Amino acid sequence: MDKPQSLSKSQHEENTRKQSATWLVVLGIIVIAANLRAPLTSVGPLVSLIRDNVHISNTLAGLITTVPLLAFALLSPLVPKLGRRFGMELIILISLIILTIGIVLRSLSGAINLYLGTAILGFAIAVCNVLLPSLIKREFPNRIGSMTGVYSISMNLCGAIASGISVPLAVGSGLQWQGALGIWAVLSFVSFLLWLPQMRNRTKQVTVSGAQPIADKQVNIWRSSLAWQVTLFMGIQSAIFYVLIAWLPEILKQQGIDSSQSGWYLSIMQLALLPFTFIVPVLAGRMSSQRSLVVITSILLLVGTLGLLYGSPSVILVWIIILGIGGGFAFGLSMMFFGLRTKDAHQAAELSGMAQSIGYLLAAMGPALIGYLHDATNSWTLPLLILVAASVLLLVVGWGAARDRFVDAVKH
Repeated sequence: MDKPQSLSKSQHEENTRKQSATWLVVLGIIVIAANLRAPLTSVGPLVSLIRDNVHISNTLAGLITTVPLLAFALLSPLVPKLGRRFGMELIILISLIILTIGIVLRSLSGAINLYLGTAILGFAIAVCNVLLPSLIKREFPNRIGSMTGVYSISMNLCGAIASGISVPLAVGSGLQWQGALGIWAVLSFVSFLLWLPQMRNRTKQVTVSGAQPIADKQVNIWRSSLAWQVTLFMGIQSAIFYVLIAWLPEILKQQGIDSSQSGWYLSIMQLALLPFTFIVPVLAGRMSSQRSLVVITSILLLVGTLGLLYGSPSVILVWIIILGIGGGFAFGLSMMFFGLRTKDAHQAAELSGMAQSIGYLLAAMGPALIGYLHDATNSWTLPLLILVAASVLLLVVGWGAARDRFVDAVKH
């Protein structure tokens, strides 16, 4: 008579262990996501300090944002293969170590350390950018929308905080730009410690992840028109975002807003997108086609950019908030397309790798190009008109990416 009770107790303990393991994964995703924007968004408000201290032009200053995007483009196609070969858990853990090293190196004096450290942290962030959407599809196949929202909001909340506190840390606390950038190594190291428990799953997941390599080799999403539309959507929205991250404080300063206040305006833009990086994935996951969300995204970005260009300076905060909401829509959709347009975690990783490789290659051109155009024209008019055109193009490619279908992987 005691056996059923014993079995029930055993089942209860097993369920408790599974729930604890699930929450550890959720916590791990949250803390890792927090690292994926802050080391990049903390740079924008400090661009003028870095430029004057290191003695570089606006074009070279734009490269501080461009270098990690190039790192994303170079490494992203290789990340799915590394994840299958060694397990996603181990590759993510190693990337967190490399991220910490890159942040520390970047915070040392000198232009060489600045760019080398930026490249290293870019490679580390690229790994997590590609693997986290795949990890979410594998661990939470029935909650992709809500977990993508959690991942997105963690990333963007920390990114917004980083933008706002950069100048106060550098100037108010006397840390200089080196200390204001280097402080994020603490967060990456803490994330490493919190991710360590996932190593217990490594053997199991390498086996599971390695179970389908032959099937993956038989398909080529690079020949899928839908995959290319998802990729271009990812690239254009990233280009718009990183141009604003790099240059919005400078655009605002030309309109009479001081460095500290412009940094907080950049934070407000990112805070405005936060609710929508959660809401949009949840809505998108419940829709067969996401075309209506794509239209709203493009309209918001157009209105916000045109407001910066032609609107009254007295309501500039309105345009910044609208840009933030549009950015939240765009980012949430781009992350969801990886899961919605694929059939399994392996295909999601492949699409994520492709989209983030080509997409960030396109995005990498943005900050440097905008910096060059500003240097050449001594005005922000032409750069902002480029963002207007990008918002229209986002609608065109997003219309295709939002179709209710999977990537049409073609057999070799």
